[in-house]
This record gives sequence, C-alpha cells and structure tokens, in this order.
Amino acid sequence: MAKHAFLLLFSLIIKILLQTTIATTHENRSPKTTNHTVEEAYKVLGISQNPDGSLTREIRIPMVNATPFVDPTKLTPIALSKDVFLNPFTNKSWVRLFRPLRPPRNTKLPLIIYLHGGDFVLFSATTLVFHNFCNAISSQVPAVIVSVEYRLAPEHRLPAAFDDAVNAILWVKNQALGILDRDPWLEKYADFSRVFLLGSASGGNIVYHAALRSLDFDLHPVQIQGIIMNQPYFSGVQRTESELRLIEDPYLPLYVNDVLWTLALPENANRDHAFCNPLTLGSYFGKVKRLPRCMVKGNTEDPLVDRGKNLVKLLESFGVQVVSLIVEGGFHGVELTNVTAAQELYNFIKDFILSV
Repeated sequence: MAKHAFLLLFSLIIKILLQTTIATTHENRSPKTTNHTVEEAYKVLGISQNPDGSLTREIRIPMVNATPFVDPTKLTPIALSKDVFLNPFTNKSWVRLFRPLRPPRNTKLPLIIYLHGGDFVLFSATTLVFHNFCNAISSQVPAVIVSVEYRLAPEHRLPAAFDDAVNAILWVKNQALGILDRDPWLEKYADFSRVFLLGSASGGNIVYHAALRSLDFDLHPVQIQGIIMNQPYFSGVQRTESELRLIEDPYLPLYVNDVLWTLALPENANRDHAFCNPLTLGSYFGKVKRLPRCMVKGNTEDPLVDRGKNLVKLLESFGVQVVSLIVEGGFHGVELTNVTAAQELYNFIKDFILSV
C-alpha cells in the first residue's frame, strides 16, 4: 500500500507540473481570450515539431516496467502485469496484460481492452498514471486487462490508433481460439464471452470507433458486452456551450484542443470529420444501432462534457442502451490526480461491468 500511495503522489506531482505550465501561459488573460498561437499550444504540450513533421516530446512523463511476478525484495503490487507482442514474428505491436495478484479461484474474469488517454499525441501504455489505473481496475473489478500500445499522431495520424485497437481485438479473438501461442494468463483467467472496451479521453474516442469497426468482423467466440467511455475526446467545428464557457480551461484550453486535432486528424480534415465528430456518422451510418450497451461518463467542469452529452443523445436515438453519468465539478483527467474521483470512477466501471 505504501508503494501504491507513493506512485499516486508521484503522478500527482507530474500532473501539477503540467497544469502549472498551462496556468502560467494563461496568466492575466480574460476568460474569453482567443488570441493564442500554435507555438503557445506546443509549449503547453511540451512538444516541438521536426522538419519531417514528427514531434519531439520534451516533457518526460515517468514510464514504468511491467511487474510479471512478486519480487520479495520490493513491496507487493496490487496486480501483476507483463508485456506481450501481438505477433511473435514481427515484434512491433504489443499490449500490456494485467491480472489481479490473487484472482478468485474457479471462476473466469471479465476481459477489458483498455485504450489510454493523451489526446492521440502523447503518452503510452507504460505511462505511470495509466499503468496504475489498470492495476487498480484489475484488482478492484476484478478483471484481466489488455492495455493497448497504439501509434501516436502526427507520426501516425488517425485512423492508425483505431486500426491498432481493432488489431488488439482480433488478437484477443485469436487468443480465444488458441491460434498461435495462447497466453497462459488469458487461458486461465479470461472469460472471452465477457469482453469490455474501456477508454479515457482519446481512448474513449478510440474504443467508440474500434467498436464500430469491429462490427465488420466475425469475433466469435469473443463477445463484446459493453463500451465504457470516460470523458471521451470528441469535437466539432461548431462550439458547444461547455467549450465556450471553459474556453481558457487550465486543463484543456480550447486553443490547445484545436491544435491537438490538427495533429491527429488526416491532413486537411476539419473537426467535423467522422473521426472527430460522431454526429457526422459518415460510413458508420447503420452501424451505430448495433453497438452493445455503453457507459459515458463526464464532468461538468470538463470542456468536453457537452460532446459526451451529444454522443449519448446520438446513441439513444439509434436505440443503444446507455448509462450516462455526469459528475458535478471535476475537470479533464480528474481521476489521474484526485484519489476520490479515481475511486468513484473505479466504482462506476465495476458496477457497469457487473450489471451486464
């Protein structure tokens, strides 16, 4: 427990450092200021663009190795984890697996495919805060988790992250069928008939698109029972009330949000592209109604909260069962720094999974 508390404190310090950078940039600006530059956004994000269009990511957020076994010389983790290549012949795409330290006996666990946040541009499955998040979910639900390492933009613009997520889903299907080398943790602990897609921020966007794209495949015996989207990262050309109300938000200001989308979307696409604005539908028309039960969670002080509300209305209009949770207060990514908010989210996720 002491080690877990230390890691939470460490992640809090890192988040505060990032937020201080944003707050300093916004100092002395009025609530409706919009005269920002791309260079300001890059400074806030800790990135710089190289001549070839790639990024140098200058803020080094701590990353951690997997913990595949209990080390008697260290404090006991709350869950075990290991990194697994999806294709043993290429050693490129990989996932980080999590399972409870002491899984219940004689019962299979739900399997959660998790996509981390970072607005398509930042972070990794190895990033400390997301590793800790998966540890907690795996221990508390309890569940087996497949945390996907997906390609980042702008080096790999959308739909690259969607493709990586679908690739992970198909890998899970192959694991269920025993194709290639079946991972012993999945074989022993995972219930392939109870699979859930979980994502926060950009990860919420990715699981939405991955779920729609996976409808083109026969996933048997895998059964996706639900999609969990925490503060899903969507946008559009027309501003929402919450975006305008929180235009200079210290955690996700609108001008930074806009720059992130220019880095993530296909070249020359605007924010009404289907990858960004789910109301556009595009080629997904006719598929949305086939989605399984969804949970969409938002916070009133997150600029993206209205995007989540609009998504709920869209899903419900197609007859999809939706659990909509709007929590008063908070901010974008609140669960990464606020222990109470994190536990509330863990409880929401657990209740949703156990209710299916």
